[in-house]
Amino acid sequence: MAYRSLDEITVEQIMATGIPSSEAERLHGELTAIILKQGSSGPGAWRSISRGLLKPNLPFAFHQIMYYGCYKDFESATPPAWMPELEDAVLTNIGQVLERHGKVFLGSRYKDPISNFSDFQEFSVSNPEVYWNLVFEEMQISFYEAPAQMVREHTSYPDCQWLPAASINAAANCLQANDKKGPDDVVLIWKDEERDSLPVQSMTLTELQAEVWLVAHAIDELGLVKGSSIAIDMPMTVTAVIIYLAIVLAGYVVVSIADSFAPTEISTRLTLSEAQAIFTQDYIVRAKKELPLYRYEFHDPVKEIPLGVYFLISGFCCRKVIDAHAPLAIVIATSGSTITSLRSGDMSWHDFLGRVEHCNPALPPLHFASKLKFCKSVRGTVTPPSNRSGSTSTRAGTRHKEYSAVKKPIDAFSNILFSSGTTGEPKAIPWTHATPLKAAADAWSHMDIRKGDVVAWPTNLGWMMGPWLVYASLLNGSAMALYNGSPLGLGFAKFVQDAKVTMLGVVPSIVRAWKNTNCTADLDWSTIRCFSSSGEASSVDEYLWLMGRAHYRPVIEYCGGTEIGGGFASGSLLQPQALAAFSTAAMGCSLFILDSNGIPLPQNTPAIGELALFPKMFGASTTLLNADHYAVYFEGMPLWKGTQLRRHGDEFERTTDGYYRAHGRADDTMNLGGIKVSSVEIERICNGVDEEILETAAIGVPPAGGGPEQLFVAVVFKVEKSSEENLDRLKVSFNSALQKRLNPLFKVSVVVAVPALPRTASNKVMRRVLRQQFVKLYSRSKF
Repeated sequence: MAYRSLDEITVEQIMATGIPSSEAERLHGELTAIILKQGSSGPGAWRSISRGLLKPNLPFAFHQIMYYGCYKDFESATPPAWMPELEDAVLTNIGQVLERHGKVFLGSRYKDPISNFSDFQEFSVSNPEVYWNLVFEEMQISFYEAPAQMVREHTSYPDCQWLPAASINAAANCLQANDKKGPDDVVLIWKDEERDSLPVQSMTLTELQAEVWLVAHAIDELGLVKGSSIAIDMPMTVTAVIIYLAIVLAGYVVVSIADSFAPTEISTRLTLSEAQAIFTQDYIVRAKKELPLYRYEFHDPVKEIPLGVYFLISGFCCRKVIDAHAPLAIVIATSGSTITSLRSGDMSWHDFLGRVEHCNPALPPLHFASKLKFCKSVRGTVTPPSNRSGSTSTRAGTRHKEYSAVKKPIDAFSNILFSSGTTGEPKAIPWTHATPLKAAADAWSHMDIRKGDVVAWPTNLGWMMGPWLVYASLLNGSAMALYNGSPLGLGFAKFVQDAKVTMLGVVPSIVRAWKNTNCTADLDWSTIRCFSSSGEASSVDEYLWLMGRAHYRPVIEYCGGTEIGGGFASGSLLQPQALAAFSTAAMGCSLFILDSNGIPLPQNTPAIGELALFPKMFGASTTLLNADHYAVYFEGMPLWKGTQLRRHGDEFERTTDGYYRAHGRADDTMNLGGIKVSSVEIERICNGVDEEILETAAIGVPPAGGGPEQLFVAVVFKVEKSSEENLDRLKVSFNSALQKRLNPLFKVSVVVAVPALPRTASNKVMRRVLRQQFVKLYSRSKF
């Protein structure tokens, strides 16, 4: 659509967006006044329009003609959609630090937090001892033994050793009362799907401590060797968070498994991590559908939920955890259900907690049992034994047994997560007790999370953003907001309002669903200070719509990975933010773009190419459980001033005005709905779908208007046959096979018949060539 400049917009064109004539005349008058004062284009005009003229209840088409009209003739390809005000910037976490120490850190060039943010980012890279000491002090991180130094460089390996000789427990820091969070401060807020009319429920720090201590004691009663791996495969509920913290507190290692995985994928992760036990639920409730995790049940087909977050059920549901041959399972009842059948050796949550009560009779009941007036299980929360009803709360003098956190070396494992590699087997990536500090530091510096905030991010402990959310909120003194249900509709949108969320994390798929259904209409999101987005490439229009729901609060784009422990590129509340772009390298990180020969280009110059990272990054992985870490991340990478760079694999662009844009994977790994997956994994399944298939190639193709990659499959038949009917049939078969055998979130968008796959002289498939052809061929299609 062609948009007009602001000074060319008429009352009639405003009315054409769906605004009544009298209101259109009023808006046109206000627009005219803004143009007279700020001009008809540029950031100044947009600042006035977005903060004064545009309201969430106005049609989005009106927001669009304002935004695109304002920047119609603007010379920058990345015009700012939000600009910081100095009076707000000095109140941010980094702003306060710079106001106190800016002249010490930066000398006479320091002016104010906005003018000197980029200087401070560079300072964080060149002065890690000073920067990380400062951040840990600001977050009030407690060590059992302080580190001998911040970072010790290896002489023969590109990685560094961070916080040598330090000991800590990441979960203990989450539960510690300090100036950032007091005993009576709310740290958890939640609500369950289908109970949207009820008030939100909450838990204080004191109450969370009691729950975690109880579960930690119960875990010890399992008799596992300290340091053993214990899996969690369930939605991210209050119970899941309590279990997560208890495992880490007690000196064990969490194995993160997404509840959407098929049995074979669960089994792979359990095997790689050598998990000795697993916490799970009998089933999950979504949109009144019961989706079994442990329990077996037959279901009719359910239509796909259009999001990289939850499920697609294709005619049946299996006992995922049982069919994965899981070890000892502790099974939590859902929605008042009774667990009637368990494998030999497995136990119910009721019996799991009962073992502690039997061994430690002085322990209190779960405190919020009485608060929630349990008559039966509360979906998504801990289910107390029936003989505990009517018990007193731990807050009013009831005796309880504190759990003494297990002191761990800083490089001891705390969590094993998984990311797809290019070989078909997921990489098993250990997080140490240092990694949570990186996650929380990113939240402190880039999303400005602080005491009094309420942080919501629909995710799962199986993905890195689940543990990230736990540490980002609790280590920064804010409350974590959890919605036990689908984030796609009115229920979640209302929860954001009712919980008074101040930082809302999203992925583009969620935003697209909200925009398409307009489920946020008439809701008040005015408490939001910023959004953040990760996992997929975002689109300008969808995030323009999102910002408009909260009176144009900024979107902090955030890009990183499980192996980074957080982000390497981000936005900041101290810089202008452009839509679908990153304004800065993350604090403590340095980015390089490689040319076509793999040589790093000069920093801070416009370029596009494969991204490489300077290896001196706090929180980044140094080992893999099932692969050679050096071979995966460093082998064959170029040097920068004598230091070998670290491979990441994304294709990045640095624009002429200093922003970064992500253009997907540079290798053959794609990002589908926020989940990284290799082409090899998909092709392995697609090749066996039909005996007439010779071979396939799977390619992630970004839509022309931006947004997450779409899955294209190129098919070579043994005998050429490319009728539309055959391709449609194959598309259905591919989807069914991928969703059953790999992941129910994956969906093939287009199937194309080709006579042969392009190959190199060494017979390697050139998927990049196919990707370029598909992008060109389908650039104007809506698939």
